[in-house]
Amino acid sequence: MASDKAWCHAMIVGPDGDDLGRFVLGGPGAPDLASVDEVAQMILFAKRLSGVLVLSGVSRELRELLELSGLSVEMQGEPELGKEPIGLEEGQEEGHLGDAAL
Repeated sequence: MASDKAWCHAMIVGPDGDDLGRFVLGGPGAPDLASVDEVAQMILFAKRLSGVLVLSGVSRELRELLELSGLSVEMQGEPELGKEPIGLEEGQEEGHLGDAAL
């Protein structure tokens, strides 16, 4: 029996910078197209809240699938050359006293 592996940590950030929710995306084995679909759904949910989805600790496999699927990733607020931002950013996970472990 394979144990679950975290492919990335996701945080929805509201328009005022508030943390609206945190999630861990993972499962047994490598990510697949269902994982990409889940990220896309989280992006849409974040946009409905006028926010963005910030991913941290993205595994190489998930990053490759996201790139192959055409989901552009903003790095520090700048969209990749020639791509329109879709509300997905990559960031560093910050820890604060009193935060629950992800």
